[in-house]
Amino acid sequence: MMAGQWLNGPVGRGAEHRVLRRGCRTVLVVFPFVAAGTRLMDVLPLLEADHRIFTVFTVAPARGGTVCHGVEEFLRARACLVLPWEQAMRCEFDLVLAASPDGLAELHGQPLLVPHGAGALRPLLRSRSAGPDAAPTHGLDREALMSRGRVVPSVVALAHEAELAVLRESCPEAVPSAAVVGDICYDRLLASIPFRAGYRQAFGLARDQKLVVVSSTWQPESTLGSQPDLLARLLDTLPSRRFRVAAVVHANAWSVHGHWQLRAWYADCLRAGLFLVPPDEGWRAALVAADLVVGDYGSVTRYGAAIGLPVMTTPFLENNIRPGGAIEVLRRNASRLRADQPLPGQIAAAMGGDRGWQDELAGHLTSAPGRAGEHLRRAMYKLLGLDEPARAVPCSPVPLPRFVEGDMTWWAEDSHV
Repeated sequence: MMAGQWLNGPVGRGAEHRVLRRGCRTVLVVFPFVAAGTRLMDVLPLLEADHRIFTVFTVAPARGGTVCHGVEEFLRARACLVLPWEQAMRCEFDLVLAASPDGLAELHGQPLLVPHGAGALRPLLRSRSAGPDAAPTHGLDREALMSRGRVVPSVVALAHEAELAVLRESCPEAVPSAAVVGDICYDRLLASIPFRAGYRQAFGLARDQKLVVVSSTWQPESTLGSQPDLLARLLDTLPSRRFRVAAVVHANAWSVHGHWQLRAWYADCLRAGLFLVPPDEGWRAALVAADLVVGDYGSVTRYGAAIGLPVMTTPFLENNIRPGGAIEVLRRNASRLRADQPLPGQIAAAMGGDRGWQDELAGHLTSAPGRAGEHLRRAMYKLLGLDEPARAVPCSPVPLPRFVEGDMTWWAEDSHV
């Protein structure tokens, strides 16, 4: 689409003469970056098969007006109707779905804001880019939720009751908009576990092979930012007949560096059999198939622990970890990766270690296990002014990965287990 052009879509001036049916409600789905968008793709099935609704998408600029690489490609690959941001800002919508507050104040509609990670509270006390003297922040701050004296989201979806207590302190004006809905990503992981054998088969794992998933968030203190040779060391020291290794790198790293660069960095590892999981989907399939997670403070590590996997943490800046909650339980209890000790012994010890603490961690992720879809659908239809469909609320297992011939990269397909 050329710059300045508007899409001839189902919203805006004259739309009533273009649409297949009139009188439908309109939903705008806002994608500022891939990690936020993937969470919204979990929410959208709750609106499927409803002929009273139109859904369109837009790519919101990140803070500073920049655009994250890969977002529009993600949407185009899924055949989504993508409105230019300038057009989206000038149209009226009945519901705006977002997993980040970026750009919401510029839109016209009723925003429903969901977390894009494991819970609404950030695991770090201070922003990594703001420096050591920055004030503590957590994602439910007044600055994130308010604009020009008003609360921007019509609904602030929270995963846990503890987040509501934080919101009361940080932005009491937003409490009337808050709804504790649970965690739809966690619910889908739980729905996938009964089909673990199918996910392992999709990864090509033999019955006696163990899958080690290495999880890395982004920026320099992450697993692969601080230990760029970890994947190579694992592949070199773990016998391939007994172990396979998969890498889950945060979507922001793919956006900042580009797909070519990630593949180039790990080219030798890919040739040695590494499963490199793409940024949009596949990491959850890897967790369901895994036997061990090695990771940092990111959401993937916490989700792995919450579904009962053995976990080994890489070193991270403990003086910047938020006290309390799932991240604190992980810090206290998970075994630590030691650079000065052989990897096979550490991995064996982690796999055989005590996991009684992991139920406690899972309890910090959601106050409504298995019910996030139910709560979210109710909230969305209330904003839309429509009665909910009579059919059951869907909670599908996560997609299976598929292997792309000639390229050691795993991509997600639309079929489910």
